[in-house]
Parts: sequence; C-alpha cells; structure tokens
Amino acid sequence: MGNFIITTDTTSDLPEEYLKENNLKLLSLYYNFNGTVYGGNNNLDSKVFYDMMRDGAMPTTMAANPESARELFVGLLDEGYDILHIAFSSGLSSSYSAAATAARELLEERPEAKIIVIDSLCASLGEGLLVHKAIELKNKGKSIDEVAEWVEKNKLNLCHMFTVNDLFHLHRGGRVSKTTAIIGTLINVKPVLHVDNDGHLVPLNNVRGRKKALIALVDQMETRIKGYDNDIVFISHGDCIEDAKYVAELIKERFGIDNSLINYVSPTIGSHSGPGTVALFFMGDHR
Repeated sequence: MGNFIITTDTTSDLPEEYLKENNLKLLSLYYNFNGTVYGGNNNLDSKVFYDMMRDGAMPTTMAANPESARELFVGLLDEGYDILHIAFSSGLSSSYSAAATAARELLEERPEAKIIVIDSLCASLGEGLLVHKAIELKNKGKSIDEVAEWVEKNKLNLCHMFTVNDLFHLHRGGRVSKTTAIIGTLINVKPVLHVDNDGHLVPLNNVRGRKKALIALVDQMETRIKGYDNDIVFISHGDCIEDAKYVAELIKERFGIDNSLINYVSPTIGSHSGPGTVALFFMGDHR
C-alpha cells in the first residue's frame, strides 16, 4: 500500500491545530485588500479581516493557479508520497481545474507517481468536513483508492446550510439583485442558502430576523439527516462566534449531537459572504 497524503485548499477553513495534527497540506487561495495581496504565509488575522469589511473595505479574491498546485505536489512527490487532493468546489472557483491541470502534467512527467484530484463540490467547513471524513478513513488503514472512492460516492451527501447578515455582500457576488438587497435589508429579511449538487450557492428561503434564520439552519438539517449517523457537525462563522455556538447548542438539544468543530469562514469565502455569516455542515441523505 502506497504512503499517501491528503491535501486540500485554504477554503476548507480547518483550524491551524487541526492541520498540524493531521499533517494536512494546503493549496493557498489569495485575496486583495486595498492593493495588498494576502494568502499563503501572509494572512490577516480573521477578526481584523472582518473588521476591515465592516469599515467598508471590499476585498477581491483570486483562485489558485496550476503553478502553485504544481509546487505543492512536486514537494510531496519528492518526499515519496502519493497525493489525494480534495479541491474547493468547481462551481465557485477555478482552483479545482488548476489542481487537475498540475496533476495531469506531473503524471505525464512522472508516470510512476500517483495523484488523485477530486472536485469536492463543497465549500468552507463543508470541504473541511469532507476532508475530515477522508482522514478518518486513512487513519483506519484505507488505501488512497478506497478513500478517493468513498469521497466521490459521498460528497453530494455533505450538506451546507448557511445564512448571511448583510445581503449587499451577496449582491456584490451576483447572488441577489440590488433591489432584493435593499428591500430585504429594510424589512430585516435573512436568506437561508445552501450548496447544490453542482457546487453552486443557491437560495432556499427567506425568514424575518436573525434568530429565526439561525433556527432555520437546524430546521433544514432535520429534513436531511435521515440515514446518517452524524457524530460531529462543523460550523463556520464570519466573526460571530456566539451565533455559531447558539446553532451548536440547538443541534445538541434537538439531535443529541454534542460534538462540533467551529471556526472562521476564511477570507476567500468571507469576501463574498461578509461578516455575520453562519454556516452549518453535516452528512445527510440529500443536499
């Protein structure tokens, strides 16, 4: 059985300590704030990032490129690893394409190597939870092919439910019209969205008020979890930790799941969702 390593993107939003504990290597996506490019080893503190957005700064984002993916893969191949790369949704970024291109070129140069690149069709800690499941299988002794097969078979059972606090960030990203953003803000409408089977962000419904929107995330979970034993849920947030904890507590009360991993939405995704985003991730029978 080959010695393999799992890699993913910075959009997986996994905590630094988790990355170290599991020897996870990341392909960096970058963002531009006021003319300065961040990402890789030059990152803003998450709270500083969101405070800057609250003050009116509007970041732009950049996908990973084949050269960056190649650099990551070459280093690991030279260390003797086979590589399973679980990439950010192709419905939201070209980073999957960049990783796939780099892998294809390297396999032509090194036919003895093994690189598997999977389009997760996931985002944020949804991508992170899929990676977590892959790591669990690897730790149980599953081969790279067995882990890759499970990920491909189950990735559309990775459910994403999220809400945002400011519709204007979704408007900037083309998710809602300007009229919807203005009217929704005036009447305190909070959208509930998910990621569909093509890896795109799609609105599900609207509710009045922040608390109802957070409860709606858990309501949506209830309609999807039949047939799956969720021993943990992942929750990401745009600098609103108390709201994330509130969702975790609701899940504990309703489903008895008291294990959760909570972390910030990374700048690449947070640039489009904004401060106040709360996203819930779990395994379910459908997205």
